[in-house]
Amino acid sequence: MFFKKFKSFIAIILVATFIMPNYVLAYSKYIVAGGENIGLQINNDGIIIAGFYKVNDSYPGYDANLNKGDTIIKVDGKDVKSIDDFISSIENGNKTNLKLTYKRNNKEMDTTLNLINENGIIKTGLYVKDMVSGIGTLTFIDPNTKLYGALGHEVLESQSGTMIDVKDGKIYNSTVTGIEKSERGEPGSKNADVNSNTVYGDIKENTISGIFGNYTREINKDNLYKVAEYEDIKLGSAKIITVLEGNLKSEYDINILKVNNDKNSNKNILFEITDDNLLEKAGGVVQGMSGSPIIQGDNIIGAVTNVVVNSPEKGYGILITSMLEEAEN
Repeated sequence: MFFKKFKSFIAIILVATFIMPNYVLAYSKYIVAGGENIGLQINNDGIIIAGFYKVNDSYPGYDANLNKGDTIIKVDGKDVKSIDDFISSIENGNKTNLKLTYKRNNKEMDTTLNLINENGIIKTGLYVKDMVSGIGTLTFIDPNTKLYGALGHEVLESQSGTMIDVKDGKIYNSTVTGIEKSERGEPGSKNADVNSNTVYGDIKENTISGIFGNYTREINKDNLYKVAEYEDIKLGSAKIITVLEGNLKSEYDINILKVNNDKNSNKNILFEITDDNLLEKAGGVVQGMSGSPIIQGDNIIGAVTNVVVNSPEKGYGILITSMLEEAEN
């Protein structure tokens, strides 16, 4: 009798063990801090409408009730993944109209786009894109999973403000060639050359917490930083790591003014730049600096995400734990 009860007890324990949810995160406690300038190219999953143009006194795109930022995913019932697919659909179609399926706010919708023959050239009235490119800063590499994170914010199509839906992409080596300084009301930017022959990794995700993927080059594990939890972050002095010239990573002093733990935001850390050298060269936070790791003591606490436009010596950063958690999804 005791043996039967014991077996039942064991079974209950085993069942309880197997159904208990596992919330343990797999990212490493110590990670490699980035700071390198990177180039990036992301191919969108579908064709983004970036704008409209007039054809014979009409706007075919407007007439079809299309908006900037809509993503065309099918033409005449067939999937389209690139501009080449879109052109092929026009060439092989009836030359009069296209039956489009498109996404808007994650909802699929259908419409008919009338084509116009102007002097023997078929015109759609649409400006479209199937990829974006740019520069930013690498934030971290997890030496165990070989996952990386960069930018600390999403990549948007510049004309429509639409978030890119990743089909595939890559990050590359990039060399900073100059800085356009930030001024009050007008953020500056890094200028850089991208070396597409030197691939650092692939791009799997584009989220409000940054871009993420697999780092494919050799990882230098000599200089690891401990991952700081929200409770570990202190107001006061810290540093950012970024590149202002060539490929030279440097540390620059900042002062952390406020911190919050909003998981739905990439503006968790408000800081001001106190480093005279950085202020002299860049005037404050500039575009292309997004993703620069924020270091406090021996900890990596976050990454630069935004400039305060009317006060460019100030900026925002995202918590490093938010980026690491997103990298695992």
